Amino acid sequence: MSGDLPALPGVLTRQDVAQTAVSIARVQQADGAVPWTSGGHTDVWNHVEAAMALLVGGQAEAAQRAYDWCLATQRADGSWPMRFLAGVVEDAGCETNMTAYLAVGVWHHWLVRRDEAFLRRCWPAVRRGLDLVVSWQLPFGGIEWSRGLTPGAATAGALVAGSSSVFHALRAGIALSELMGAAQPEWELAAGRLGHALRRHRDLFLDKSSFSMDWYYPVLGGAIRGDAGRALVDSRWEDFVVPGLGIRCVDTNPWVTGAETCELALTLDALGDRDRATALVRDMQHLRAPDGGYWTGYVYPDRLHWPVEHTTYTAAAVVLAVDALSHSTLGGDVFRGASLPNRFAEIALECGCDPALSPAHRGPVPT
Repeated sequence: MSGDLPALPGVLTRQDVAQTAVSIARVQQADGAVPWTSGGHTDVWNHVEAAMALLVGGQAEAAQRAYDWCLATQRADGSWPMRFLAGVVEDAGCETNMTAYLAVGVWHHWLVRRDEAFLRRCWPAVRRGLDLVVSWQLPFGGIEWSRGLTPGAATAGALVAGSSSVFHALRAGIALSELMGAAQPEWELAAGRLGHALRRHRDLFLDKSSFSMDWYYPVLGGAIRGDAGRALVDSRWEDFVVPGLGIRCVDTNPWVTGAETCELALTLDALGDRDRATALVRDMQHLRAPDGGYWTGYVYPDRLHWPVEHTTYTAAAVVLAVDALSHSTLGGDVFRGASLPNRFAEIALECGCDPALSPAHRGPVPT
């Protein structure tokens, strides 16, 4: 095991993290897909999250096979089906946050490995995916979260969490475009409009405020940071955080979930709040299984793990949180975002348009 493997003193050792990465690799299918659970379904967002954790967890070959799967399964329009089961498409629809997320994984891989050949191989898929995603931007700036295959179907609307993840992916994609020497001004304008919508027009997104992801994702994705980010996190802390256990997935349910807890830890790390972030990762270790995997969640009044499953996305979130908090690899910056561009934050306003009202721009940035 490499000395570069992440570790968080008093929480998880390098050996613990390596064991968790092995628990993810053990679930990986022969075609490279990483399903949620052994024999379960695969979606590309959680699959890419698993690939990132595999890379920093000492399973580089498994990570490579995971990215190979992404390239092999992308559709001609740049999207991926919502769900695969045993190598067969189970749901052929499309979610924009899933389609965008490869950009985050490729940027993470670049931070860790500086592998130019890998970057050049993945770039066409990243470009196709983000081109599709920005074409689904709604008039107020949010990104339509999903579409089926029926032409002319009514808009599904925009989700705060999904659009926040897309904002993160656009920043990663723009960073990749700079490395490739292939400027993407339409992505910059879309990101500017999207960030503005997340900061100023959250009332125009679909209301999913009972879910914790709707609360912290604008900060995790990078649209809101600094004092505003800290205020947003503190505004609903007591609604979601259960001391000693983790955070609720839904504010009305007595159920804490490991992945959301670690994502909130990554959010706090991005705000410079390392103490509370570390405490959250420590608190959710009651979900750890003897083989290094993690239970999805815990219903605390009943003292029961539920669902009765170990999920790769929960294990991946743990590994990525430990890596970020320990500064073990340069990949830990993928959520902090210090390496990502932010000059487009108000680009739409500088162009003289109102991002809340105008239709999506499809040409180069005006000069």
